[in-house]
Amino acid sequence: MPFIEVAGQHLEYLRLPARRTGRPPLVFLHEGLGSVAMWRDFPAQVAEATGCGVLVWSRLGYGDSDPLPGRRTARYMHDEAWLGLPRLLRVLDIERPILVGHSDGGSIALLHAAHDADSVAGVVALAPHEFVEDKALEGIRRAGQIYATTDWPQRLARFHRDPDTVFRAWHDIWLAPEFRTWDITDCLPRITCPLLALQGCDDEYATMRQIDCIAERAPDVELLALANCRHSPHRDQPQAVIAAITRFVDRLAAGAVIADDGQRARARIEPARCD
Repeated sequence: MPFIEVAGQHLEYLRLPARRTGRPPLVFLHEGLGSVAMWRDFPAQVAEATGCGVLVWSRLGYGDSDPLPGRRTARYMHDEAWLGLPRLLRVLDIERPILVGHSDGGSIALLHAAHDADSVAGVVALAPHEFVEDKALEGIRRAGQIYATTDWPQRLARFHRDPDTVFRAWHDIWLAPEFRTWDITDCLPRITCPLLALQGCDDEYATMRQIDCIAERAPDVELLALANCRHSPHRDQPQAVIAAITRFVDRLAAGAVIADDGQRARARIEPARCD
């Protein structure tokens, strides 16, 4: 896997060339335990379906990228959205991408789009978080028990240089008292680009409020609830997710936008349903 130096730190990354002209690049942001390798072949499948060029990378502390320089704080997703991601895009000369983020990566994508609206063509958020729910904390406590009593550390070691540090950094900050009030819903009205938000009906870390709140606050949002799907829609329902992303990319490449007539379209504020 190649590496790139960004602000003195080395990040592993993968780039896939565009197969069609006039398509925005796709930048993938992994979840709290993710890395380049943990996406498996999903980015390549999306690249094939959309014709877009693709960038995938492991954030600091993940995969084979350099380790985190210090203890993670409750602002770690803000720091990645406002500092880490912009630096990487500048170094690689990537302009106006569609950000495709899963879980923590989805939250980072939303934060970046709110902070620098003109730099993003669109956002695909897979099971993102906008605030802390009891269901998320219960799921993370359960994950900690599973990690301590099964072969999960050995399995995670296939994707990370230091799996224990990766797991503890994610697990411990989410359960820290200072993280309980973490909430990014106030940034959502500042997102002006089109959004596609997807979530599994059986998500073990969140309720549907996590994507419903996006549609209630941002002006151009499509929601998709996926049956028989847990917290990783791209793993549990890959074909449905690829089809939705392809439609989204086609719309953006064609320059189509939802007209702003001062009222939100009804289709965009109906809750995501799993029945």
